[in-house]
Amino acid sequence: MLSHISISNYTIVSELEMEFAPGMTVITGETGAGKSITLDALGLCLGDRADPKAVRHGAPRAEIAATFDISHIPAATAWLNSRDLAGGDECLLRRVITAEGRSRAYINGSSSTLQDCAELGALLLDIHSQHAHQSLLRKPVQRALLDAYAGHQKLAGEVEQSASDWLRAQRELELLTGSADEHASRAQLLAYQVEELDQLDLGENELQALEQEQKLLANAEQILSSAHSALDLCDEQENGTRQALQLISDDAHASDAAGSARELLDSAAIQIAEARSEIQRHLDAVEIDPERLDAVQRRLEAIYDVARKHRVMPEQVAEVHQRLREELDSLAGSEERINELQAEMVQLEDTYAKQARKLSSGRAKAGKKLVKAAQEILATLAMAQCTLEVSLKPRETEAPHPHGVEDIELLLSTNPGAAPQSLGKIASGGELSRISLAIQVVTASAGTVPSMVFDEVDVGIGGAVAEVVGKLLRDLASTAQVLCVTHLPQVAAQGHQHLQVSKRSSKESVETSLSELAAEEKVEEIARMLGGVKITEQTLAHAREMLESA
Repeated sequence: MLSHISISNYTIVSELEMEFAPGMTVITGETGAGKSITLDALGLCLGDRADPKAVRHGAPRAEIAATFDISHIPAATAWLNSRDLAGGDECLLRRVITAEGRSRAYINGSSSTLQDCAELGALLLDIHSQHAHQSLLRKPVQRALLDAYAGHQKLAGEVEQSASDWLRAQRELELLTGSADEHASRAQLLAYQVEELDQLDLGENELQALEQEQKLLANAEQILSSAHSALDLCDEQENGTRQALQLISDDAHASDAAGSARELLDSAAIQIAEARSEIQRHLDAVEIDPERLDAVQRRLEAIYDVARKHRVMPEQVAEVHQRLREELDSLAGSEERINELQAEMVQLEDTYAKQARKLSSGRAKAGKKLVKAAQEILATLAMAQCTLEVSLKPRETEAPHPHGVEDIELLLSTNPGAAPQSLGKIASGGELSRISLAIQVVTASAGTVPSMVFDEVDVGIGGAVAEVVGKLLRDLASTAQVLCVTHLPQVAAQGHQHLQVSKRSSKESVETSLSELAAEEKVEEIARMLGGVKITEQTLAHAREMLESA
């Protein structure tokens, strides 16, 4: 339920805070005092579009925050948990609008999109008015109301899942079968390419080894010549180093410097000897072999040719081979997958048909029951001439549909003999509010929305009908929180909580405030609504009588 709202610098509100109680809360006040401002501000927290002109003149920004108690709203708790936005048993929706036109929305302190605010708001509160929040005009809402009234939310979810699974399988099947010729051509090309690469049979690290060997064989003569020259030089250097070592090895060379020189010469001789040994190993590995060189070059050319065909570097040939083989294997399994999908779709169609038939039967029965109960209430709301109908129109397509085999819509006829039409086309604002009220009262046991707001639901009615509206709202408040903006004393007298809107004007500004009325203040406000400017003792007595009766 809505537990608290705070409004700052919004239209003609400077600062406003109000706690809301369970049950039925009525909001009254003089015409033009701004009774609907609170509801308009609440709508911004629920994702409505913001108008920078709504920021109070002279203020940099407007801010609205609404706190909801969600301890008994599992759907809202689950929604918040799924997005890591949970904040215990309370949920805070906040909206900030700047005078420059920027707007930001927050859920439990985290920045959020308007779409998220609207999704969450739909689980918390429903506004019924002559404005954009008239959810009853939307077919999805009408379908959800009927399914909830029938107690078939779980079955409707199963139907949606079966249809979604069938549609997924259908899309995959169309993808596989719709391009069968392309698949065949692609498979033929892949088979040829894979066979060519199989015949190439390129081994791991073979390319690198071949290129190294080719360099050795192609330069064998030059390598042998230069290596032999290096050997000769090593021999000369080693002999010279040994001779130098002998010359300074007698006792006459006893200085430290001579000792260091002998060590260095000895080390150099050893290093030259080892270098000569490695050069010899290098020579032993090199041979002039024209036939092997020709074979290596032909093998490399074959690898390079395949790389050019696939437009890759030679070192990527093995990777291409693996990728093409995997694609060929996947195409080879397409026919098997097609058979699997066809069998799966037959099974899903059978499951969907059984579920959808059961859902349709429940909808038809619930629709008749809903219409009958709503008609009885509408008759007490000065709408006895209106005929309500739940249309279950079969869908043109026989394919499984997530919402069942029929399109559901509430239709209304306002005059006897007139063809029923969509609510949005035929019902006035006041009629829509009363139809919505009647349906909400009938479906209240389903507990679809925990808080409901009715803005001017009593437009165009009075007298005994107004009293009926008040009693209906009070009855509805036994299962949900009800907020009602009204100008009728018969409705206002039924409220558990009474809030009064007042407006103060000065030369500099206009200010609207909202206050909760105590018992005697309620009497005075009801008396004002009954008697206008002049309030008599008789009017006050009538007001007390209405409140006591409620």
